Amino acid sequence: MKAIGLIELPNCTDAIEALDIMLKTADVRMLTWEKKLGGRLVTIIIQGEVSAVTEAVEAAKHRAVGKIVASAVIANPHEETMKLVAVSAKKYPKLQQADNIKNFE
Repeated sequence: MKAIGLIELPNCTDAIEALDIMLKTADVRMLTWEKKLGGRLVTIIIQGEVSAVTEAVEAAKHRAVGKIVASAVIANPHEETMKLVAVSAKKYPKLQQADNIKNFE
């Protein structure tokens, strides 16, 4: 079963550090990220098996330097949820993430 994990931090530096922790902790991959309020809130979205995503998000919550504003793990997300993620990913064509989101299984 696939899942997505979301973690929101107060700035880009903390978000990159949290992403590094998540990627090193479990078999997950980054789907996209969102910057809001001029980069004062950054949301990282990852994908993987439910257990891997849960482990990665928990590791980031416990080991990240910045204060975690919010976090969530969504097991087996609805296709409408994934459409919202795809809209975000299309903002970064060099990452070519949107095609990976369509193949979400």
